[in-house]
Amino acid sequence: MSSKLQKGADIVIRRWCQVKRGEKLLIITDHSHLKECAALQKSAEIMGAFVITLVIPEDCTQAGTLFDSMIEFFLSNDVIIGATNYSLITTRAVREVLSHGSRYLSLPLSTNNTRSMLTFDFMQMDPNISEQLASSMIEALNQSDDIRVTTPKGTNLTFGKKGRTAGLFNGMAAKPGQVGSSSFEIYIGIEETKTNGHAVLDGSMGYVGHPPEPINLTFCDGRLIDIEKNEIGLFLQDYMERFNDPGIFVAGEFGIGLNQRSNCVGNCYIEDESTYGTFHIGMGRNLALGGCHDAAGHFDLVFNEPTIYVGNRIIMKDGRAIC
Repeated sequence: MSSKLQKGADIVIRRWCQVKRGEKLLIITDHSHLKECAALQKSAEIMGAFVITLVIPEDCTQAGTLFDSMIEFFLSNDVIIGATNYSLITTRAVREVLSHGSRYLSLPLSTNNTRSMLTFDFMQMDPNISEQLASSMIEALNQSDDIRVTTPKGTNLTFGKKGRTAGLFNGMAAKPGQVGSSSFEIYIGIEETKTNGHAVLDGSMGYVGHPPEPINLTFCDGRLIDIEKNEIGLFLQDYMERFNDPGIFVAGEFGIGLNQRSNCVGNCYIEDESTYGTFHIGMGRNLALGGCHDAAGHFDLVFNEPTIYVGNRIIMKDGRAIC
């Protein structure tokens, strides 16, 4: 096991989750990430925690259904880490364990370049710096019901967030009932019927990486209704249809990347959506993000250099925070 991988595991256990002696930790993983699971377990056991590991089926894109059938088992643990290929933060099960005082860290480990995510430099971003960067933007977002975003490539979208609250992910899952994510971002579970306009996807297609050419997208009344019929657009259409759920075409989340040590180049799902200077639309399920939409999955579409309007105020200009 490399020292860099173990250092990443120590960041997760000691800084983000702050696992304590005598706590019960459940690590959910899959067969392709057993080395990461072993590093997390080693770090937690050094801290004096009791560790249980659960290995789920490989490439289980719809593991949310499995999670939701195991709520009682999850409730017996103080800390749960989802260290699988895919993000499971938006499931009903996570929402339930949080309400009972357990804490949950979403640690999707999917990468596209064979490196372990725990060895990426973005893992070392200071959570306090991201919180300082986010505070004024979150305050502004929570004072308005509407968001508008434009980009130099031609994106022009509007989102509704009436009754929805912006939150912060910065790795931290240290307090009872706290949900954390390795994706450093501002997130909002947006109104599911209010996303409208045109978007030019140029950053990342979530788990499948950077698009080799921009893709034109059209949203109407909350749904992605048209994907450009170029080669990569057809690939994205097919990828989404493989969820076998029309709910995956609903825009469920609006996010702003905060990690200044990240680069959106398609090597890692979490790094892409975390990158400072990007925004993303979370497609599909948003239950643990303050929304009410259930679906067979959740993944993010990432866009570069946004200008973000909140009411009559600009909080980000060409990818740089100005408030």
